[in-house]
Amino acid sequence: MTTFLPRVYPSVDDKPLPSTGTAEAFRVFARDLAAGRRSWDGETARFITDQFDQMAAEWDTTLATGRDEPLRDSLERGGPFPGGVCLELGSGTGLFTELLRSEFSRVISVDLSEQMLRQAVGRSPARIRADAAALPLVNAQAVVAAIDMLLFPAEIVRVLAPNGVLLWINQLGEDGPLHLPAMDVAHALPGDWQAVEADAGWGSWAVLR
Repeated sequence: MTTFLPRVYPSVDDKPLPSTGTAEAFRVFARDLAAGRRSWDGETARFITDQFDQMAAEWDTTLATGRDEPLRDSLERGGPFPGGVCLELGSGTGLFTELLRSEFSRVISVDLSEQMLRQAVGRSPARIRADAAALPLVNAQAVVAAIDMLLFPAEIVRVLAPNGVLLWINQLGEDGPLHLPAMDVAHALPGDWQAVEADAGWGSWAVLR
C-alpha cells in the first residue's frame, strides 16, 4: 500500500533534463534489474564504475543537480525513523551525507566508484567502496538511503534490521535516468512493504517499511 502526501516543496525552474534516449535506456535497465529480468554481473559493474570514476572530478560543479528538496522533505515528513546506522548507497561525492547525518547518529557511505569516494573526503567520515549487490556488511542496519540508485531488492532486505526503513529518492522524478516508482520498489522487495511518498522540488521520495 502506498500513501501519497501533498507537495510541500515546489518545483523550481531550469530543471536539468538528461538526454531522452540515454535516460530511457537506463530507466529500462533499472526496472528490469529490480524486477529480476536483468542480471547484474562483473562486466556491468566495471562499466558503471568507469563511468562514475570519469565524472567524479566535475560532479559537484557540473553534473550534480545541487538540490536536496526530495531528501529534506523525506526526512521531515517520512518518519519516525528507527535509531541506528544509516547506510547511504550510491553516496557519490557525499553531497547529501551531511543532511543524513543531521537525522541519523551514524552514516556509512557506500559507492562503487573510488574516485567519487575520494571527492567525499571531509563530507563522509565513514566511506566504503563496495558493490551494492554484495555489501560487505552484516544485517541489522536501521536505515538504507538510496539516492538515484539501482535497486538490489534481496541485498537491501538482507542488510536491513527487522524494523528497518528504506529511504528511496529520485532527484529528478520521472525524468531521472534511474527513476523507479515507489510502487515498483515495494513490489520488487521480498515481503509485504508499505510506502509513504511525495513529490518535492524536481524529484520525488518514498519511505518504505
